[in-house]
This record gives sequence, C-alpha cells and structure tokens, in this order.
Amino acid sequence: MKYCAIATDYDGTLATDGVVDAATVATLKRYQAAGGKLIMDTGRELSDLQQAFPELDLFDAVVVENGAVVYHPASGDIQCLGDPMPETFIATLKAKGVSPINPGRRIVSTWQPHGQTVQETIEELGLKARIIMNKKAVMVLPAGITKATGLEVALTKLNLRSENVAGIGDAENDFDLLRSCGLGVAVANALPTVKEMADCVVKQPRGEGVTELIEKILDNSF
Repeated sequence: MKYCAIATDYDGTLATDGVVDAATVATLKRYQAAGGKLIMDTGRELSDLQQAFPELDLFDAVVVENGAVVYHPASGDIQCLGDPMPETFIATLKAKGVSPINPGRRIVSTWQPHGQTVQETIEELGLKARIIMNKKAVMVLPAGITKATGLEVALTKLNLRSENVAGIGDAENDFDLLRSCGLGVAVANALPTVKEMADCVVKQPRGEGVTELIEKILDNSF
C-alpha cells in the first residue's frame, strides 16, 4: 500500500453538515484494519470536534485549530504550536464590534465580513499572526502555522513520511495540507481553486469522496 496514511479535513470533506455517516466510519475502520494510519486535520477546536464526532479516537493523530494544536488520542497528549493571541487582540476586536469571536488554545476565529477589520487590527497591534480563510470563516493563527505544520508534528510522532500520506480536503485552508502530502486530493464538492491545485479530484463529494479515495488506495489504483 503506497499511501499508508490518510490526512483528512473534517467539515465539507469527511463530514456532511458536521456529521460523519456510518458508511464512512466503516470505511475508515477497514482502511485502518489493512494497516493504514488515520490523521484528522481540521480548523475546528478539539472540544468542538469531540462533541461532533464521537469516534474521534479512531484516529491515530488529530490536528486541530488549523495546525496549531495536535492531539494524540492514544496517550491523551496535546501539543500546542506557536504563541497564543494576546488578550488585547480579542479586546480590540470586541471594541470594534467584531462578533462572534471564538478563541481557542491558539486560534482566534470569526466570520466574514470582519476579515478586513481583523487584518487591520493585526497590523495595528504589530502581531506576528496571519489570517487563513476557510470559505466564510476568518481564522487568525500564529505566523507560520498551517495545517501542514501540525501534520508534520503528527507524522513525526507516528514515524511516517509525508510522501506516503494522501491528504484530502475541500477549502482554501487545505492548500498547505494537500501540498505537503505525497498525494493531494480534492473531494467533488471542493472549491474550484482547491481542485485546480490538487493532484487529483475524486468523483464523489464529502464522506463518499473519502471512501472513494480509500478504496482506490486499497486496490492499489493510487
């Protein structure tokens, strides 16, 4: 099996409207039974993801907050990358009327149309941070942190190499994930820009697309 690990986004890729169906979970288990490793790589916060997806411990590593936090289900260990956003940043955003604001361990997120205000605030405060878009979501992360940096930490822990990983996603924040993997895959419902930069596009959307990828890997089509 050339691709002995799969790194998948959650919303819009593995999940439909925040839920992973039973058929997709069964396919994940079949891949794992064949010796494959499973890695989640999402913009969600860990507590939110655990509530949305009770089978999370099926995964060998879970990268959350768009690469800033790595959770290892087997040990329960949590690794944080970069520095947290200062309280002054959140306070300034609130004073400018930005709402909602969702702070995580490292990420601070909101929604459009607040992107320009968030960028201006980062510049005003001289923060070493960057905005990463996820469709209408506006995510602020420490400079240099992407889904790829979190994936690298997970792969090191699992003794895996990126060339043996198939990454699959659907949105702008998946660019770095797909580029960092040996095979970058877009689901059928992915944004056009993601399809353009991916190595291949599966025929099916969301969880069915992840299932299609796994089946191709297991029968050595990839």
